[in-house]
Amino acid sequence: MQLSVWTYEGPPHIGAMRVATGMRDVHYLLHAPQGDTYADLLFTMIERRGKRPPVTYTTFQARDLGKDTAELFQSAARDAVARFKPAAMLVGASCTAELIQDDPAGMAQAMRLDIPVIPLELPSYSRKENWGASETFYQIVRALAVGDSSRPAPCQAGSPRPKANLLGPSALGFRHRDDIVEIAKILAALGVEINVTAPLGASAADIARIGEADFNIVLYPEIADTAARWLERNFRQPFTRTTPIGHGATIDFIHEVAKLAGVDPSPALDIAEARMPWWSRSVDSTYLTGKRVFIFGDATHAIAAARVARDELGFVVCGLGCYNREFARDLRAAAADHGVEPLITDDHLEVEEAIAAAHPELVLGTQMERHIAKRLSIPCAVISAPVHVQDFPARHSPQMGFEGANVLFDSWVHPLVMGLEEHLLTMFRDDFEFHDGAGASHLHGSAPKAVPLPDQATGRGGSEPLGEPATAAAASPPPTPSLAAGQDGELLERTLWTAEAEAELKKIPFFVRGKARRNTERYAEERGLASISLDTLYDAKAHYAR
Repeated sequence: MQLSVWTYEGPPHIGAMRVATGMRDVHYLLHAPQGDTYADLLFTMIERRGKRPPVTYTTFQARDLGKDTAELFQSAARDAVARFKPAAMLVGASCTAELIQDDPAGMAQAMRLDIPVIPLELPSYSRKENWGASETFYQIVRALAVGDSSRPAPCQAGSPRPKANLLGPSALGFRHRDDIVEIAKILAALGVEINVTAPLGASAADIARIGEADFNIVLYPEIADTAARWLERNFRQPFTRTTPIGHGATIDFIHEVAKLAGVDPSPALDIAEARMPWWSRSVDSTYLTGKRVFIFGDATHAIAAARVARDELGFVVCGLGCYNREFARDLRAAAADHGVEPLITDDHLEVEEAIAAAHPELVLGTQMERHIAKRLSIPCAVISAPVHVQDFPARHSPQMGFEGANVLFDSWVHPLVMGLEEHLLTMFRDDFEFHDGAGASHLHGSAPKAVPLPDQATGRGGSEPLGEPATAAAASPPPTPSLAAGQDGELLERTLWTAEAEAELKKIPFFVRGKARRNTERYAEERGLASISLDTLYDAKAHYAR
């Protein structure tokens, strides 16, 4: 077990909550202690839902452990059915309740309730949130879907209007609500009817008729892949493999759906209102082409973002990773395609180390990568859950479809320093308002302030006292020390920069200046140089260029 201040995924019962909260007339009975009752915060504060999630807790306490907790569970189940009147009920245990080894599924089934009871076996100490959501949705579909497995093959050209299910969107998902709107526009243009959208917005009755569709559209494989494969085996429903994130992927998606439905893709292609392809070709190439980008998130969004970054914006992918190990194979294949090492981890400290080592000019990631990039003074855009409240906007802001491609362009490019701004920063480097110490305006903050050197005589900071005029500067100012914190917190002099070298260093663009400083100091340290002159800076540049 690892103690961390941040986790990319919660335990699997959080995934079950996301599925249950997204659905209608489905209730989730969770065997959990009092401390695990935090679902309301996730959905009402972060997602800003207008109603509480459909979750009932048994909320046993320490004093209850010496008694029979079965009666407590069954009482909570009866109360939930009487109060909320669900059409189906999920039962499971939280990560803490799993330790006491009660059997929520067995207890609920022994009650013989008059509604379907769907037991969830979610191993909290070996699986995580996305797997829990996927398993929950699969169990719901398996328990409630009805139909004839010997149904005819999917419709061909000339048959009645084809039907499709949209699978994968859930509560607390990254822009899921808006993605559904964009995909619905595409399907309407193709003449494809939406049979069921699940789990988001679906009822138990909707799940029962999920088998009536001709094929399935998997929008988020992390949640819907397992259920889609089961439907393919048992209801002969093929499903899509393309995630329509980006202009190129959306076109591929339209062709794939048209092939499954047996329709002409032209109407959907004709309604394309994507400005991204033209804008990415027409903007100043100096601030787009060749920009190094580091991408991390769930596998679906990370892989799609890497394709958009390279093929549609001309970025160079210098890092690619995901936190959900269930899709590690797909991520490794994508990383090999981009020529980078895959990063598959749920440790945010490893991600921070990888970002710092890659020296990207843009980070695309989750809420944690937003914090990491801010610490490293790197522009960042959020592309994947987990996210905070600002990534559940009131406005329409999809990631999928042609409008989603426009949103990607805006949200990825705007954090970057515009080419014109780079020229202005150079022109006004010594201006009182736009000097280097003011930092980059697009990062909404000031540059880190230099730590004053201790005065050798007094041990205090070396700045002049107020009211005393500063002495005239020497013709050749002394070298500026580069400082590092020692083990006891004191400042240790590592290398000395001459004024000439320091001035030359400032001519390097700020987004790579830190890397240039580190490389030069490493070069000087390896050669035992006491100070860094202008020649040392040029020698280090030539050395690392080779």
